[in-house]
Amino acid sequence: MGYEPLRKALQSGDWNSAKKFLELHPDSKSATITTLGKTALHLSVEAGHVHIVEALVEQMSEDDLEVQDNFGDTALLETTYSGQHKMAECMLRKNKKLVTMGRGRGDESRMLLPVVLALANGHIKMARYLYSLTPLEDLFPEKGRSGSTLCTQAIYTRALDIALDLIRRCPRLVLAPDKDNISPFYALASKKYAFPSGHSLVFWKRWISSCIHIQSANGTTTDEFHLIIQKDEGRQSDAVKTSRSSDQEGRAKGNVYLAIFRSIKEGAFEFVHDVVKANPDLVWSYDGNFRNIFFYAVLCRQAKIFSLIFGVDVKNNMVYDTDNSDNNILHMAGMPPVSVMLNRIPGAALQMQRELQWFKEVESIVHPKVKEAENNDEMTPRELFTKNHKDLMKEGETWMKDTSTSCTVVAALILTIMFAAAFTVPGGNNQDTGLPIFFNKKLFKLFIISDALSLFSSASSVLMFLGILTSRYAEEDFFKSLPTKMIIGLSTLFFSIATMMIAFSAGLLLMLCEESWMVIPVISLASIPVTLFVLMQFPLLVDMYISTYGPGIFDRKMEQWL
Repeated sequence: MGYEPLRKALQSGDWNSAKKFLELHPDSKSATITTLGKTALHLSVEAGHVHIVEALVEQMSEDDLEVQDNFGDTALLETTYSGQHKMAECMLRKNKKLVTMGRGRGDESRMLLPVVLALANGHIKMARYLYSLTPLEDLFPEKGRSGSTLCTQAIYTRALDIALDLIRRCPRLVLAPDKDNISPFYALASKKYAFPSGHSLVFWKRWISSCIHIQSANGTTTDEFHLIIQKDEGRQSDAVKTSRSSDQEGRAKGNVYLAIFRSIKEGAFEFVHDVVKANPDLVWSYDGNFRNIFFYAVLCRQAKIFSLIFGVDVKNNMVYDTDNSDNNILHMAGMPPVSVMLNRIPGAALQMQRELQWFKEVESIVHPKVKEAENNDEMTPRELFTKNHKDLMKEGETWMKDTSTSCTVVAALILTIMFAAAFTVPGGNNQDTGLPIFFNKKLFKLFIISDALSLFSSASSVLMFLGILTSRYAEEDFFKSLPTKMIIGLSTLFFSIATMMIAFSAGLLLMLCEESWMVIPVISLASIPVTLFVLMQFPLLVDMYISTYGPGIFDRKMEQWL
């Protein structure tokens, strides 16, 4: 039997023609009318014609709605790809069993339910609707991987309400592997947005962050966790708690160890702190290279997480560990970081400074013999640091010289202008006395003082930048010497620009005292250079000052927590 007229009518949205065909051939409602096993309903969903879908569903039986194509998809599953919410609603009003019919035939453990596919395709509103109709028992780990996959997808897509409700109702899902063998526990650890440390909060506006508590429930083969989100009047705090368990196999299958190291790399301080606090034995977790959590924190340059070491009793034992290549914790500080933390620091010179700070901070807490210990490549930590930071040091030198050259030009220009302005004062000089005509006016005193301050500060700025250009650029210079010179150079340059504008405004007021209506707009324009400097260079100056003279990288006053 030829279904070409029906296919054309359905794809074009011509319900009248399709209706006539179906009246002549009633069996066509549930027949497969394409080589891929698609029914009239499948085609209508794919074409996106809601009115035709509603009309077809009204004429079809419940069994007709359960017909699957060659891929194992029902028409409801087709709606999850495009997010056609109204189509799904009309089908489920007639047959609620469709929510339990997932994609795939044969291996039910690998079958994914419609709610999972809707969320995986980014249709969160539709997923919430399907989740409200999906029986909980069909999401249990014993029934396959739909439940765990739904939970991980909910975490990835930030639909935490679904993940929360599901884990509350079935705690066993926390460590259950999803379709990609990833547990919800690991998915949570890899998403820093779920924790306060993952948000850059503005002082006048704070986003509500997710609050995730993982608590334990005794199980027979694996650790069980409860995912709890608590709200505190618009603000939430994170805490993650786990049970003490000797089930190493269950932890491995649930990606517990992988999750801890992933959370360290992501900088999820709350996750690491509370998971280890609730499970003290997890402090002895190791990665594939036999690096403990504090070794890995140094390697990832996660200062807040490494600071936890100051609050544990076994600090000394952990500091003197070595990995598979006989690298100690100071070797970790000499290696290139494996996270993107260093890229968040502006400028190669500041990055080099931060690397030196890390090395010196770690060096200060280890025994002297650790400093001279060699790894399998017969390299001490300092030798390893020098080898791995040669390129960064060259980039830092280039950055310093380029910045200094540019600023020197500006400072020298201001110096020249201010020197000339000091001897060509506004209004000229009195022919009899040689003194400036406006000598006794307060504005003239402001002008001459501002001019002098601008002159002296620009001269100081030039000297500082020349000092940077002629430096030797050794490793130690990046620690404090070069940043200090840059701070002084930028500060005096900023001061010289500001005082130059004050001198200009004062001189203008002296000359145009009878035309005051011209003064205000001109003085307003004079503030533009100062504003531009603040916007472009002041953040760098602040970052450099904090990095050089601010508190140390680590929180050595960490309270005892383990």
